[in-house]
Amino acid sequence: METQLKEDYKTRLIQAINIDALKKQREQVLQYVMQIEKQLPSKAEMDKLLSDINQAGLGRGLQFELFKPGTVVIKNYYAELPITVRVTGRYHDMGFFAADISKLSRIVTLNNISIAPLKDGTLVMDATAKTFRYLDADEVGLQNKRPLVSGARK
Repeated sequence: METQLKEDYKTRLIQAINIDALKKQREQVLQYVMQIEKQLPSKAEMDKLLSDINQAGLGRGLQFELFKPGTVVIKNYYAELPITVRVTGRYHDMGFFAADISKLSRIVTLNNISIAPLKDGTLVMDATAKTFRYLDADEVGLQNKRPLVSGARK
């Protein structure tokens, strides 16, 4: 019993000595999280982001044959919006389009990319663009009320 109490005392003493460093580290983590959250648009900003994606393609001379936002998928801490995209144009313009997407102020990824030639010498690219946004307070509240399954939120 006495040995256990001494070990507990040592552990708590070490924690007390390091409390300032831990507080500083916590503050740095919170600042980093806030910085990352700024890259995720809110619901209100999603329309602007969709327009930015469209403009990135048009600005590179690509023709949109399909631009179809899908169903929002709610994850633990964020929402994901997949957008089915089909564009036609030149190979290099598609590459510049992908580069422009990567430079947007908000996070957008291009997934499941396939490029195929057309008869007229141009290419067609099918892809799924995914945008992400943070959950608003109501959505976070709903997430917190969902039951845990196998130790993880679904």
